[in-house]
Order: sequence, then C-alpha cells, then structure tokens
Amino acid sequence: MKRNSFAKQKKKAAKIIRVLRKLFPRATMMLCYSNQFQLLVTVELSAQCTDKQVNKVTTTLFKKYKTLNDFLHANQKEFEQDIRSTGFYKNKAKNILAAARVLKDKFGGKLPRTMKEMLAIPGVGRKTANILLGNAYGIVEGIAVDTHVWRLSRILGLSKNNTPEKIERDLMNCIPQKHWFQFTYQLIEYGRKYCTARRHDHKNCPLSKVH
Repeated sequence: MKRNSFAKQKKKAAKIIRVLRKLFPRATMMLCYSNQFQLLVTVELSAQCTDKQVNKVTTTLFKKYKTLNDFLHANQKEFEQDIRSTGFYKNKAKNILAAARVLKDKFGGKLPRTMKEMLAIPGVGRKTANILLGNAYGIVEGIAVDTHVWRLSRILGLSKNNTPEKIERDLMNCIPQKHWFQFTYQLIEYGRKYCTARRHDHKNCPLSKVH
C-alpha cells in the first residue's frame, strides 16, 4: 500500500473507531462461561452458530460436563448429540474432546498464554486464539476476524482481501493496538444492529458516511 493511501486508511479507521466507541462503548463477548475450558468450548461451538444458540446449549452442557476431567472421559457419540444443535457437531465434538486432552497433557489443564501454543490446540485458529487470549488473559496479539468482521471490513473499505488472515493483517496495520480487542466486538454489534448481512438500505447505516 502506498504511503498516502496508507495514511488515508489510518485516518478513516480512526473515524470508524470513534463512531463505534460512541455506539457501543461496552461491547463485549456475549458467550457465557465460568472458567477457561468453558471459554474454549463456547468459542469452538460458536463457529457457524449464533451466540444465543450456543448459550442455550451450554446451559445444559456445563451442568453435565462440569470439569475438564468430565470432558476427558466423555463419550464422543453422546457428546455429539449434546451439541448437535450448534451445527457441524461431529467435527466440533472431535476437536473439543481432543482439546481437553491437549490442555491436560501439554498445558497442565490451563489455556496457554501465547499465540503459538494456542494454535497447537485442536479446533483453534487465529480467530479463536485471539478471542481466548484476550478474554482469558487480556493478551492482545491480533484482531479476531469472524464473519461480521470479515464482511464489514470489506464494506467499510478497511481491507480488499478475502481471507481472514490477510484481513486481520490489514486491520492491524490501520488500527492502533489499544483498540484491537474491543474492535471485534464493536463491529459484531454494529453488524447485528445496523449493517446486517441481509439486504437493507445501506445508506442509513451510521458508518456509511465515514470517508
């Protein structure tokens, strides 16, 4: 990106951040959990599923599987049925139960504190790792690019790329690090309330006038 274009991008990002902070000053993750492993489970279940549905499922799930040990001894077929309504349940069940084993064997039952170690956990990519590090430890190494962030970053002109990895890199280049963590949740709230994926009158979206 050329220097003038880069400066323009950073200026636009700053304007977007100001609007988002005004609209959603307390934006945060909507998934419910009580400990680190529950946090991992809820985030893995949330792939291609609404937070509302995940919270509905985990209300029962975490009564049945109360500790990491319970997940270690879970029957995979039974666990698949317990999370079936979140979609892609076979793959999610395999990853979550494998993640429990990795956490027990490699990390003493606790979430690791680095991106590299996080990525060694089954089912964890950069998006999930960013969410886990930020919410568990307040460690911010990047920007979590979920479907809302992916879609809106392109609509708002913050990235022209198609992959989450490249979009994350673009966002990290134009957004100050102190805003990285909350930016994800503010953009998610914005996508839910104003600029949905469904067809709508985009010119009425608050950020449509930011240039």
